[in-house]
Amino acid sequence: MPDHHDPSAPEDAERVDVHVSGRVQGVGFRWWTRARALELGLNGYARNTDDGRVEVCAEGAPDAVARLLALLSEYPSTTRRPGAVRAVSTPVRGAPRGYEGFAER
Repeated sequence: MPDHHDPSAPEDAERVDVHVSGRVQGVGFRWWTRARALELGLNGYARNTDDGRVEVCAEGAPDAVARLLALLSEYPSTTRRPGAVRAVSTPVRGAPRGYEGFAER
């Protein structure tokens, strides 16, 4: 998929895509991720993948994106994160796509 920049995005906005592995499906992990992302003012989505991971795409202010990435991988979780995260992939960074809100897909 081409990486198109959204001209309406704030100049300092960024997008990251990561895959979270572990016991992250069927435990409320996507709901928790959405709640944290909305608290941080981020847009994007969290979706289950066929291989048992959760794909997270988040865009917004760089400090908020960094905070969400930290919350996804911190151990132990300070925010009652459901499931058990084994690993978070290296973030793939790109230009914002202009998502509105944060969806569970």
